[in-house]
Amino acid sequence: MRILIVRHAEPDYAVDGLTEKGRREAALLGERLAQVPARAYYVSPLGRAVETAEYTLRLVHRQAETLPWLAEYRGRTVDSVTGRSRVPWDFRTTAWYDRPLLMDRERWTEDDLVARGDVADIWAETKRGVDELLLSHGYRRDGGVYRCECNTDDTLVLFCHFGIGMAILSYLTGMPPVPMWQSFLFAPSSVTTVITQERVKGEIEFRCLCAGDVSHLLQHGEPVSLAGLYPECYNGVESTDPNRWPRIPENPALR
Repeated sequence: MRILIVRHAEPDYAVDGLTEKGRREAALLGERLAQVPARAYYVSPLGRAVETAEYTLRLVHRQAETLPWLAEYRGRTVDSVTGRSRVPWDFRTTAWYDRPLLMDRERWTEDDLVARGDVADIWAETKRGVDELLLSHGYRRDGGVYRCECNTDDTLVLFCHFGIGMAILSYLTGMPPVPMWQSFLFAPSSVTTVITQERVKGEIEFRCLCAGDVSHLLQHGEPVSLAGLYPECYNGVESTDPNRWPRIPENPALR
């Protein structure tokens, strides 16, 4: 089995939809995904994911099942500096790096950095959602692996968001999500491929084959959106929204 974790295209968060560039990205993504025979499509209920998925679904004449738990990673903690509620990613490295609990895949939600809120509850919801989805396709969780009497090469496509997408990848590969949230970025409209390995009959492991692929953009000369990334070089604005930056860095590698 293959699972494609697709982040929505460049977002306009103010209206929970896509920017003009995001619509171009979603169209190119749709052309790519239309070439992939998929067993089923699943989508977050949030508008930016729904709009992204529509470009693919129209081409393949299919519908997607809406899964409420795909609606971004909703768990939040309390920032120890500001006292405000915040998502459990985008911490500065100096805040999270030397905290052993955050590196523990079983106990990471006990660390004070993420424990003051409902992060643990949403982590439990995420794991339950993944397991229920896979069970509906014949894969039963058993410790760190899944059991399946008849593994297939079916493809499932999940249209969702960065935070929840990384949480899914973390759970399937047995790694704690905090260092992954902080150190990786799935660019808008990117595709992350997770594939099964079956080295023992009926014992299924998941392995990430490709993370954050945006080749459908690069092949058509569409720049990779920086939405979700902090400025490459200091510009005095600590924001992941490039529209708020004094200038957008020119980086040929992203074009």
